[in-house]
Amino acid sequence: MKKNRKHYSVTQMIWMVVKYVSLVFFSLISVVPIISCVITAFKTKQEYQSTNVMTLPESWLNFSNFVEAFQRANMGRAFLNSVIVMLCVLAGSVIIGTQLAYVLNRFKFPGNGLIRNLFLFASLLPGVAMQVTVYQIMYELGFINHLYGYIIMMMGTDVISIYIFIQYMENIPVSLDESAIIDGASYFKIYWKIMLPLLKPAIVTACILKGVGVYNEYYAANLYLNKQELKTMAISLYTFTGPLGSQYNLICAGVIISLLPALIVFVVCQKQIYSGITAGAVKG
Repeated sequence: MKKNRKHYSVTQMIWMVVKYVSLVFFSLISVVPIISCVITAFKTKQEYQSTNVMTLPESWLNFSNFVEAFQRANMGRAFLNSVIVMLCVLAGSVIIGTQLAYVLNRFKFPGNGLIRNLFLFASLLPGVAMQVTVYQIMYELGFINHLYGYIIMMMGTDVISIYIFIQYMENIPVSLDESAIIDGASYFKIYWKIMLPLLKPAIVTACILKGVGVYNEYYAANLYLNKQELKTMAISLYTFTGPLGSQYNLICAGVIISLLPALIVFVVCQKQIYSGITAGAVKG
């Protein structure tokens, strides 16, 4: 019995060592690109060309790359554009998504299941494959090279968010709606006064997923926003790429500048973010 217990204990210890070694290994793999980016951002052009990416810079007080990247890429204007787009898209997506989810969840009508299946089918289609049609529509409507046109396009139906709202709504008792109707509330008032406040955790989850995608969007922004004053943060980073080579020290500095606002928001609002993701994941 003692030998069996000892053998089991050794096996368990080996498995624990393997588990933690693999966790540390994969964590280092995910962190190495970030470390390399930070190191490169503080190097001069000569340092970057003469050393490898993991060699430490001669001075950590060299902020000339950050200043040059911010000025040459006009990152102040790009950040303002990105914030305007992201706030408008999130507000519109939440209103559209929650109203669609409210109708599909609370009203049983012929074609309800078909609409849900069509949303699911639409989520399986690659966005790039539909860009020719989307571009033609944007061109005919005069939305190209206009920030409002890009916002309206990005505000399009977000299938993932709709399913998050629907699944969360299924856990809200219908008796709340019935009680409000007895008290004389309209369907819109029920949605605005009852459903929307109760959907806050799901809204936080959807906003995180949608906000990250909108802030980092490059393909659509580069396709529909060609004017210099309409560039977003993702497009501004490509200022330092060209046929004669890329200035990676300035690109890395720009990447860090673009990450700082998101990092600050995460640090300040991490409690709400974690609670929103957890609540949204448990529901349904």
